[in-house]
Amino acid sequence: MWLLVFLVWSLVFTGGTYWYLFGTRSPFSLESVRPKEPIELDQRKRDKVLKKGFSRERIPENLDAIIIGSGLGGLSAAACLAKQGKRVLVLEQHDQAGGCCHTFTEKGFEFDVGLHYLGQLHKNSLLQVAFDQITEGQLEFVTLPQHFDTIHIGLGEERREYSLYTGKTAMEAHLKKQFPDDTEAVEKFFKLMKMCARKTHLLPCLKLIPRWLALFLLKSGIADLYCNIFRLSGTSATTWADQVTSNKDLQVIFSYLFYGVPPRDSSILINALLIHHYKRGAYYPRGGASEIPYHISNTIRKYGGEVLVRAPVTRVLLDKDGAACGVAVRKGQEEVEVKAPIVISNCGLFNTFKNFLPPEVHMKHDIQARLDLVKPGRGCFLVFSGFDATPEELDIGSTNTWLFRNNDMDGLMDNYFSLSKEEAPDNIPMMYFTFPSAKDPTSKVKHPGKTCMTILAMVNYEWFEEWKDTTVRKRGDDYTEYKMRFANNLFNWACEHFPKLKDKLVYQEVSTPLSNAHYLGAHRGAMYSSEQNLARYDPISMAKNRCDTPIKNLYISGQDVFSCGIAGALHGGLICASIVLGHILYVDLLFIKKKLKRNSVVQALQKMFC
Repeated sequence: MWLLVFLVWSLVFTGGTYWYLFGTRSPFSLESVRPKEPIELDQRKRDKVLKKGFSRERIPENLDAIIIGSGLGGLSAAACLAKQGKRVLVLEQHDQAGGCCHTFTEKGFEFDVGLHYLGQLHKNSLLQVAFDQITEGQLEFVTLPQHFDTIHIGLGEERREYSLYTGKTAMEAHLKKQFPDDTEAVEKFFKLMKMCARKTHLLPCLKLIPRWLALFLLKSGIADLYCNIFRLSGTSATTWADQVTSNKDLQVIFSYLFYGVPPRDSSILINALLIHHYKRGAYYPRGGASEIPYHISNTIRKYGGEVLVRAPVTRVLLDKDGAACGVAVRKGQEEVEVKAPIVISNCGLFNTFKNFLPPEVHMKHDIQARLDLVKPGRGCFLVFSGFDATPEELDIGSTNTWLFRNNDMDGLMDNYFSLSKEEAPDNIPMMYFTFPSAKDPTSKVKHPGKTCMTILAMVNYEWFEEWKDTTVRKRGDDYTEYKMRFANNLFNWACEHFPKLKDKLVYQEVSTPLSNAHYLGAHRGAMYSSEQNLARYDPISMAKNRCDTPIKNLYISGQDVFSCGIAGALHGGLICASIVLGHILYVDLLFIKKKLKRNSVVQALQKMFC
């Protein structure tokens, strides 16, 4: 058996090496990373980059690829292809590029839509190297304070407060101080985190090697013999936590970074990776979330590509053999057909297959089998609040806050999502809120004397579905009253922790799943895309849910490729670009990472002896 294991993995390694050495050249290099330029604060100049409208005249000639959607997954894939010499066109249906990384400004307040904080951006990390390559070194991140998250469990006098610290050893040590009777459980969790972080690369490998080989390794049991990461991927977070501790508060900590799925139905591997993501630090883009699409768009244009907004794609064009050959874009009352040999959709599986393909195509068995691998995600509900006061005057900081009514997360979520439309607004079980303006130093320059707050909660799309066919901003008083019931309850809950907020509130905007569907193109308002449940992270499902699709020349990028979140979307773009180019970009990034580390050692030695 072990001989078979050795032979199979030797085959994978040899094939991968051949693919890399004799495939296309690397789009990445140390030389492409330039000294950082000053942040562009002129909004008119930023709009020329982020709000360039679609027209026939602006379509580049001789396109190699069209990318539908300008979220991070689409932009990162486009940047990789552009740097490889491919002529790309990114089409965005909204009035500005960025997807969940875009920001909007109202009444002097700038709000982030989907990016709240990032991890794993320490010096020479893989994520940091990737961002440097697709922005050519122009993206800068602010390191947030060590105390990055606060978790409150319970209400009133029964409320308990816990805090999460960054640091290779500090995170574990601080958690042990808060749970002195459960130090062994904490140690087991951090041991799990470490193992998951070291072996996670094997999961995206399932999408990079041939499908038949991935399924053979999994179904034969060879993959499990090599590493237990594949078993953990399909292990329930509740099942694992029950085995190591009976402390329900600690179990909440293990799964507090919620994304709409009860711990019972979520993967312990994913939950562990989410916390590990911040072990080496929490970060925020200097200048705000829109810096990410701003600089990636500049990279795409530098290499001959284009990013155009107000360009709603109505369908993917298919040739006589059923292969993708372009897209149709709605421009006023007409459709503009744009041709390219490759089409990449960053709009999620459901939007891509159900909205962009003819009914007779998306009803085919192989398309339906692909959709059956995932479920639509929960809807997101956001409250954007603006205050006429500085963070110091409000006694707030950059630390994020998570609130839970009690420590039974499975029960909380089961009960909540089973509530009727009328019951739901008054029984919200958990929420997250943050102050983006307290994280970004440039906020004091751009918006002096002002503070903004973002609240996030999960909701059922069905609670808002009756208004889905109404016009944006004209959905009626009953819709406004209903969404404000959620918003007021969420805001009042936040004010229990920061009482000074209420008197300084001067602006508030609410985003429901219908808003997310309209502005972000999110299917059923799910900003985290397809549901992040156990079935999705079953290794067999992961091997089948790939970037390539049953439609020749049509590919998927973004959060539906690997996992949710900003990092998940970026990895989705890198995996997609690797498949399209026939070149494993991760190998290039690892080589650059190794060079940077070697250079750091040389520089340190030079300082020591000079």
